[in-house]
Amino acid sequence: MAPSVADVLPSTSELKERAEQKLSRAYDTAQHSSYKYASYLPVYDETTTFPPTEPFEFKDRGLLADKAKPHLLGLKDPNVKVTKLTPRVGTEISGLQLSQLTDEQKNELALLIAERGVVVFRGQDFKDIGIEKQKEFGQYFGRLHVHPVGAHVDGAIEFHNIYLGADNLYRAQRRSEKLTTTGYHSDVSYEHQPPGITLLTLLSVPSTGGDTGWTSQVAAYERLSEPIKTLLEGLRAEHSGYPQAENARRDGKFVRREPVKSDHPIVRVHPVTGQKALFVNPGFTKKIIGLKSEESDAILKLLFKHISQSADVQVRVKWDDQTVSLWDNRVTAHTAISDYDVHNPEEGLRHGFRITTLGERPVGVNGLETTW
Repeated sequence: MAPSVADVLPSTSELKERAEQKLSRAYDTAQHSSYKYASYLPVYDETTTFPPTEPFEFKDRGLLADKAKPHLLGLKDPNVKVTKLTPRVGTEISGLQLSQLTDEQKNELALLIAERGVVVFRGQDFKDIGIEKQKEFGQYFGRLHVHPVGAHVDGAIEFHNIYLGADNLYRAQRRSEKLTTTGYHSDVSYEHQPPGITLLTLLSVPSTGGDTGWTSQVAAYERLSEPIKTLLEGLRAEHSGYPQAENARRDGKFVRREPVKSDHPIVRVHPVTGQKALFVNPGFTKKIIGLKSEESDAILKLLFKHISQSADVQVRVKWDDQTVSLWDNRVTAHTAISDYDVHNPEEGLRHGFRITTLGERPVGVNGLETTW
């Protein structure tokens, strides 16, 4: 049956809301007049605000999966290829479309992501299936997170916009006074129930460069000596969203949700695999609760160096415009690698969007929980 006019046309209240909404573009329109994905270019909604994220019950889809993953990894299809990118972190899959996965396959994918940290899908049509189907796919794995300060996609405030080009150098400018563009982090880890699975797809990529690196926080934890493990397992660390919000306001950006802090276990236990993983990152972890400032600084410096420099527990992924990567923020830290000349249009544009799902309230060893 064809939809009625009432189903197609927005209501009076929706029209009023759209009229009152103030969107600012974060790109040069003239440079993208023929860009296929112009509707995904970054914008800022400068009117909509959100309250702090309320606690909610979360059940990981990986708990529903067959541990052998027969529907995902046991397919007798010669076109499907599954490759471990490194021994400890990262798996690549080709010949299988994310947009066509069954619920059984999605459950097994959630488990695979938890086990391998990041799963990279090649040859995908995901960027062309439309915002609603993209959003629906993300929602299968959890409640979608709205970034408190970042640019987004018009009509999908849940899609965090990833954009770095000659007409918007904001991401590059933030690190212009540092020796490296890299900065390992776990997405918005300051949230009381921080993210589980994140999906990232790039719509446009440089001809070379612009890779992403991931560190296995499970392998990083396992490398520590037993006395250090024992010490860390009884401690919490503060993760803060305040610097991010303050920097955004300083730069004239709109803050749509007021910042929060959370004291998370430094070693958290994954609810599906039971694996222990470090849960600190240079991006958002500020101090260790209960320690003197010198003690906290020394330990965090050690852990941050370990996470950032241990290439033998890392994977580096090269993008193309048909690649989709999904990772588990509970067991990895990641960084963009902006090594190409962002001022030179001939080297290309790095543009995509991120869909981030919120997970459970972190629980550490012996039931140590997050507090705030």
